[in-house]
Formats: sequence, structure tokens, C-alpha cells
Amino acid sequence: MEKTLKTVAFIPVRGGSKSIPLKNIKDFCGRPLVYWSIVAATKCTEIDEVFVATDDIRIKETVLSFGFSNVNVIERSAESAHDQAPSETVLLEFANRIKAERIVFIQATSPLLEAEDLTEALRKLDDVQADSLVSVVRQKRFIWQEHEGEASPQNYNPLSRPRRQDWEGYLVENGAFYITSRDQLLSSKCRVSGKIALYEMSEDTYLELDELTDWAIIEKIKEMKLESQANRDIAWPSLNLFISDVDGVLTDAGMYYSTDGQELKKFNTRDGKGIELLRRAGIKVMFLTAEDIEVVRARAKKLNVDYLFMGIKNKKKFLAEFFEANPQFAFHKTAYIGDDVNDLECLQAAAFSAAPQDAHSSVRREVDYVCSLSGGHGCVREVSDFLLTKRN
Repeated sequence: MEKTLKTVAFIPVRGGSKSIPLKNIKDFCGRPLVYWSIVAATKCTEIDEVFVATDDIRIKETVLSFGFSNVNVIERSAESAHDQAPSETVLLEFANRIKAERIVFIQATSPLLEAEDLTEALRKLDDVQADSLVSVVRQKRFIWQEHEGEASPQNYNPLSRPRRQDWEGYLVENGAFYITSRDQLLSSKCRVSGKIALYEMSEDTYLELDELTDWAIIEKIKEMKLESQANRDIAWPSLNLFISDVDGVLTDAGMYYSTDGQELKKFNTRDGKGIELLRRAGIKVMFLTAEDIEVVRARAKKLNVDYLFMGIKNKKKFLAEFFEANPQFAFHKTAYIGDDVNDLECLQAAAFSAAPQDAHSSVRREVDYVCSLSGGHGCVREVSDFLLTKRN
């Protein structure tokens, strides 16, 4: 019997954009545009799975390269992907294909969307027992209409013009996301129906990404948000310890064996340079791994790593004891990169946390920084460059 999911996110992405060719995978703040909507959906604790529907192989390959474990790429029909097709066409295709209690329809052109928006909206939907929900933005603009040469105000009286701070204004759809029960969608053939709730987003999400001028403005806003998030209460100059897991971070998590059965590991030279730069800047480096094999010991020795601890099953407990014995270090002075659930406690405790692009989804949801590179492909160098930039 096919499993019925409670809540799924649905992101339709087509390859035929004309105003900005292939805009959904065009670089936006260092990542393909669609990445930001997918990240918001995967980090939302109320969403079980994410589905991206596309008609373009380039978009499919790009999304798969992100390595998210709970993201599925499905095909959309040509009928639902042309310029004149309403979003309901692809929504209904999806609803007839996937069994879920409710669908969160997210626009790929909403890179300012955050996981918190989705989480709060889904909880509001439950609280008010609505059938569907629309994301909106509050605007305080005076609207006029002209008919046969005569203009008339639509939402205020010019004789008693309200002050902005005294006026509630009005709510406008910003197109970021919609939530509907699957049954309501199939019945009404509309993205919102039944009892409808509203979720108010921040004013900076008002703009929609349709033209290059929109792109420049929204990208600047996103850059400012990312900078603000990265600078959250972290005393960058005080960071004095960098801890890295080994498998899946310094390696690609692959298992390689020689002809005589000896286990081998593939490391990345760029990561080695990153470690060298950290040590040169006065940051001590530790490799912390649950494994205990000679090849890791050899790699640590070659890189002059300050601390190597292998065979560690409970990393959080081990570090607490290490910090007690070495009081110059502490979680609030530590940067940590890990890729799987056994790193979670340490990542949550560290002053700064990072994960490779292909880390487990539960890890990516928790860290401060998700690399654009995967484990074994330079992610440690990426983080080292980031840390050194922040310290300077």
C-alpha cells in the first residue's frame, strides 16, 4: 500500500524562462537560484519530503547535485511547462501523482523565503483550522484607478489622508508560497480554496523575481541577510580551534580497497592547504573521528594536525572532557565541520558549525554554513577561507 505523507513541499521549475534564460539555475548569491527555496523547504521541520518538478535535464542535474536526501526530482509534462500554463496545471498533475495530506507550493523565484516562514505558516494553518493559506506582505500605498479620464482613490479618503504609522494598509500576495490540503486542491482545481488563512512575511519579500532589475535588488537583500546570519553573535577573533570529522568531510565517504584488501581513503589537496592556512593564522586543528585506521593517522601527520583523536564514539562527551583538561579551548571558541548525525551534538554546541553540501539533511538543517562543495571535494578549504575572511 502506498504511503500517504502528511506534508510535502512542491517546487515546479521549468527551463523555458524568457525574461531571464534558465533563471532558476542562474547564479544567485553563489548558488543556483532554486537552491534557496529548496533549502528553506528542507529545513522546515513540518515538511516530510520535497518534490521538484522540471522539464529540463539541466535543472534536474543541478538539483540532484545538491545532494539533499529528502528532495525528489520528478518530471513535469510539456503541457504544464509552457508560458501560458497556469500553475494549477502542474499542481494538479502533482496532486494526482503523490499522496499527501497537504501540499506546500513554493515558488523557486522566492529566494528570501526562510524555513521559519514555512514552519510558522503550517502551524498557523493548524491553529486556525484552515483549508489553505497564502503568503502576503503588508503594503502602505495609496491606490488610484482611472476611468474615462477621471481618477478616484481606491483605499483611502484624500480629505483625511492617514499617516503611515497610523494606517494598517493592506495585504498583497507576494507569490512566495501557498499551502492547501490535497483534497481541497483536487476538488476546487485552485491553489487556495475553502477556509483561507494568511501568513504575513517581511516587507522585503514584496518584490518578485521577473526581470534583471528585480534580480539585482533581491540579490542585494539576500546578501545582506546572509551576512547578518553569518555574523550572529560569533566572536570571530576568539575562535582558536577548528575540528573536522574525517569520513564524508575530508573524504568523499567512499570505501576503497587495494588488491590485498587494505582500506584506502581519497583526500583532497585543497583541504590540506586550507588546514595549513588555519594553522598559520594561529588556529589549532583537530581531526575527530569514530574510525581508527592508519591512513587517517598518516594524513594527519602529513598535514601537521595539532590533535588527532580516532575511535571516538561519543564526540560531545569526549570534547567536554578535552576542554576541561585544556581550558584554553571551549565550545564557544570552536569551529566544527561534520556531515552526519554523530556530529550533531557537537555542531549544535560549537560557536560556528558547517557541513559539506552532501551532508545528511538533519545536519544541514542545524549548521550555520552549508558548503557549496561536497565531502572530499574541497569543503574544508571552503570553510577555512570563510573563517579566515571573517577573522580579518
